[in-house]
Amino acid sequence: MNNITTTRIRLPQGSEPVKPADKRVAAYDWPGISEELGNYGCAILEKLLTQEECASLADLYPQEKHFRSHVHMARHGFGKGEYRYFSYPLPPLIGELRTALYPPLAVIANAWNDLLGVDASYPPDHAAFLAACHQARQTRPTPLLLQYVPGDFNCLHQDLYGDLAFPIQVAILLSEPGRDFTGGEFVLTEQRPRMQSRAEVVPLRQGDAVAFAVHNRPAQGGRGAYRVNMRHGVSRLRSGRRHTLGIIFHDAR
Repeated sequence: MNNITTTRIRLPQGSEPVKPADKRVAAYDWPGISEELGNYGCAILEKLLTQEECASLADLYPQEKHFRSHVHMARHGFGKGEYRYFSYPLPPLIGELRTALYPPLAVIANAWNDLLGVDASYPPDHAAFLAACHQARQTRPTPLLLQYVPGDFNCLHQDLYGDLAFPIQVAILLSEPGRDFTGGEFVLTEQRPRMQSRAEVVPLRQGDAVAFAVHNRPAQGGRGAYRVNMRHGVSRLRSGRRHTLGIIFHDAR
C-alpha cells in the first residue's frame, strides 16, 4: 500500500556529544520565539531532539509500565488514533525537557497576562507551578505519546485538564515525514472576534518541536490587546506510522 520505511537511523560514531536539555533550550532565540508565538500562536524549535532520541522515545509506546492510561480517540469523538499518558516518574529525558522548557515559556505566558490585564502570574520554575497544580487537586501527569496509522487524525481541541492550565504547550515530532509517514500535518486554528477562523499548518521534521498556545493568546487591536481563541489538531495520516511526544506543563485533575 505504501513504500514508507521505518528504519531507525542511529547517530554515527564520533558525533558531537548530546547536550543536556537545559543547554539545548537555552541555545534557542527566545525573543524570536516569543515574537512568533505572539504573532501566530506557534513557534518551531528546530532539532530539539536527535534522531536516536526520537527513536528511543517512540519505542516506549508499547511498554505499558511507562503509562497511566491508554486512550482510543474514536471512543470519545476525539478523532481516530490513540495516545498514552505517561505516569510519574517521567522518563528522564521527558522530565528534563519539561523542566527546561517551562522557564522561558513562563516569561512569555506572564507577558501575555500583562497584555490581557490578567492579575495572575506563573512562577519562574516548573516545580513551583506543579506544586500549585497539586494543591488544586491536579495530580495526574499529562505528558503523552501519540500514535497514528493510515486514516488516523486528531480533531481540533484544547488540552485543559482543570482550573489551572499553563497557556503554552510543546509537541515534538518523533517520526520523519516522507520516510516514516505521509500526511499527518500539525494544524492550528485561531478565531478572532467577529472574523472567520484562520488555519496555520506547521511544517515539522523529525526532532523538531512546536510551542503553541493551548487555549488563547493576545492579539493587538485598535483598542488594545484582545483574546484570540486557539485550537490544534492533526490532519489525516495517509501512509506509514507517526509518533509525537506532547509536553503539557499543567497536571490533570
